[in-house]
Amino acid sequence: MVWWLLLGRAGVSGFLYVHQRGFIYQQKFSLVNVKLKWVKDRALDAVVAGERNLRATCTLVSIISSDPHGGFPIYRLSRHRGQLGLPHDIKLATFIRRFPNIFDEFHVLDSGGTRVPWFRLTPEALDLHCEALNALQQNEMDLLNRLRKLLMLTCERMLPLQTIDQLKWDLGLPYDYCHSLVPSYPELFSMVHLPNDRVGLKLISWDDRLAVSQLQKNAAFSQKEEDVRNGCLAFPIGFTRGFGLKRKCMKWLEEWQMLPYTSPYTDASHLDPRTDVSEKRIVGVFHELLHLTLQKKTERKNVSNLRKPLSCPQKFTKVFERHPGIFYISKKSDSQTVVLREAYDRQQLLQKHPIVEIRERFANMMEKGLLDRSRGLYKRSGINGLEVDPSTDVYYDELNDDERKSESESDCNLLSEYDSDETMHGPC
Repeated sequence: MVWWLLLGRAGVSGFLYVHQRGFIYQQKFSLVNVKLKWVKDRALDAVVAGERNLRATCTLVSIISSDPHGGFPIYRLSRHRGQLGLPHDIKLATFIRRFPNIFDEFHVLDSGGTRVPWFRLTPEALDLHCEALNALQQNEMDLLNRLRKLLMLTCERMLPLQTIDQLKWDLGLPYDYCHSLVPSYPELFSMVHLPNDRVGLKLISWDDRLAVSQLQKNAAFSQKEEDVRNGCLAFPIGFTRGFGLKRKCMKWLEEWQMLPYTSPYTDASHLDPRTDVSEKRIVGVFHELLHLTLQKKTERKNVSNLRKPLSCPQKFTKVFERHPGIFYISKKSDSQTVVLREAYDRQQLLQKHPIVEIRERFANMMEKGLLDRSRGLYKRSGINGLEVDPSTDVYYDELNDDERKSESESDCNLLSEYDSDETMHGPC
């Protein structure tokens, strides 16, 4: 990746200077009709590849570990399929069986004598999950501040829980954050009832110390002193090797970088949405939002419901295409993932959070389990319930018959809970 930084150096006092030149510029600089081409970035595509399976696996680990008995029947796990993001053409049990070093399969007899597949965590996976819980506990204040800053970005300091659910993996929040994290801080958050029987999370207490964007924090050592005094902060820019920016676009981008920077934590209602100044504010909002995520990326659909909360105009996600030097859109895994370019050196995340390191270890376990299973190691050894005598690994299921349904029936009838705010029900 070739990096082109339109940045300089500046004094320490720069980002504290409050500037209000946005209104002056809004009529002078209209929205320029510039469209930059999309160029494939193999390094960042590799970052996104496999993320869906990792997220599904970690979510299943959290669900299974929440059971006091340490096991779940497949028909109960299928009820959570909408949270996993798996392709519709793969059965949940098929996916789980790919990783026998993480999920241990056994069988329970129902009242009719049918063997029902159950899954529990292997000792190795359970140990790593305990490490993940410790990492969550040790970084609780950091994760809490990420959630607070997310709410501070919104105009009403509130978001529906379903919208936060879409971002909780990227923010590093616990799977059951609205039960394990939020209630511990009643002085910061409150639950509010929204139309259509939805529930929202509202921030009660504003903290000026948190209302500083990452770009403002970095201004002291990455921006020109004069630009900082004028409030014209520039974004780090980088392009894929061989991008070939045209001279006309280069000139527009240089002028755009010198426009006033509006903090994403301030009121921007005075800006005309038809101007480049307003667009720079939108870029700043998502630049900050991606910095709040652990791996500086999120799926495009995760921000589709944020237009009104973030006070953005129609088609606001077009800024991702108009600024490919700041954002990269990966089209891997049948989705679109927005990646913050400055956060990566090729495939390497420059600042790695402890929770990300735990996830990488889970990814390594998945790769090893998939490889060993393909070699037939688990089948030959007869462990994890794959080739065992049913009489020694079968238990009686005491649940009512009306609680049971086949996996195939569950998979066909389940709808995704995260398509939009309007179609989602249940806070967590």
